[in-house]
Amino acid sequence: MVTSLGLRSGVVRLAPPDPAWPAAFADERRRLLTAAAPLPLAIEHVGSTAVPGLPAKPILDLLGGRPGDGDHAPYVVAFARAGYAYRGESGIPGRHYFVRDDGAGRRTHHLHLVEADGPLWRAHLAFRDHLRGHPACAAEYARLKQALAARHPTDREAYTEGKAAFVAETLRRAAELQGR
Repeated sequence: MVTSLGLRSGVVRLAPPDPAWPAAFADERRRLLTAAAPLPLAIEHVGSTAVPGLPAKPILDLLGGRPGDGDHAPYVVAFARAGYAYRGESGIPGRHYFVRDDGAGRRTHHLHLVEADGPLWRAHLAFRDHLRGHPACAAEYARLKQALAARHPTDREAYTEGKAAFVAETLRRAAELQGR
């Protein structure tokens, strides 16, 4: 596990970009695919740790895609074997949320299980890809995140809510650029 990962629950602290994050994602992806076999599963690296140069909470966000007509229960069992705790939909219908910590109370991974190629899948990837392809937008997002982290260092919900309008506008722009 990358030593730069880990944040206590509820704390908002941004870390500078870490070049080890993509390799940490690749390692975790392999672990999850092994744990879930033979279940059909696609896994993508999302969130700020997936955008080169972007400061981020030092927690890897993984997006898991499963068939839309499948039961999520076998994934709960598989991910539990890999050390993840299931948290239900956590306020987002259609998403099954899992967390993993380092054994010392620091959250290291978030896993969002959604329908592969469904609306939540496409939105996560569109946001990540737009930030990757538009450095000015990524820089604007970094400034917003830093301001929100300074304003809400112990209120992760307020931090997340403070990003919502930016995320929605970025998704609108990304769809517009793709002609949707």
